Amino acid sequence: MGANQTDYSLYLVTDRTLSRGRSTLEVVTAAIQGGVTCVQLREKACSTREFMDEALALKSVLLRYGIPLLINDRVDIALAVNADGVHLGQSDMRIADARRILRPTMIVGISVESVADAIQAEAEGADYIGISPVFATGTKTDTAPPLGLEGVRRIREQVKIPLVGIGGIHAGNAAEVVRHGADGIAVVSAIVSAENPTLAAAELRRLAVDLKPN
Repeated sequence: MGANQTDYSLYLVTDRTLSRGRSTLEVVTAAIQGGVTCVQLREKACSTREFMDEALALKSVLLRYGIPLLINDRVDIALAVNADGVHLGQSDMRIADARRILRPTMIVGISVESVADAIQAEAEGADYIGISPVFATGTKTDTAPPLGLEGVRRIREQVKIPLVGIGGIHAGNAAEVVRHGADGIAVVSAIVSAENPTLAAAELRRLAVDLKPN
């Protein structure tokens, strides 16, 4: 799946520490049934081998559903497991450097914390932008101040590539993020920590897709 065909409507970012004792594979498999359209595997505390094994297991499931797998930060792992792409942070590898390593068809997304970051990301060839954080979040502690809905709107006015909002997004505010210009919503705890990830994903999918303005 190329970058131009990717559906970012409901973008799940994994976090094993929030999964209520369930495996990442179990949570993702359940979330797929609810309508997740894109999955980013984020692992900050495991070994490279374990990260690889997790990525391969997810890839085998996602491939059956035509859902892209993106790898957080680790360009080497994305390449090794033939993932669909990578997601970079502002302190990770530069987009141009990642492009030199990755296959031409692989997706490169990047988190941005300001309008200036977004403009630069588009100029440097990012396939999509993660606006982070939209709202205050406890999932990550090293984030910039929340950009809010107005920040989403301002970034939408400046760039043409797909925008995905992340940070503090849940069923109560997801539709507003889309209405302010995001092409999709990315969530962690709203699905990973849900008692029923399938139902949680289905509700978010309804808000992110069915309520999207024409």
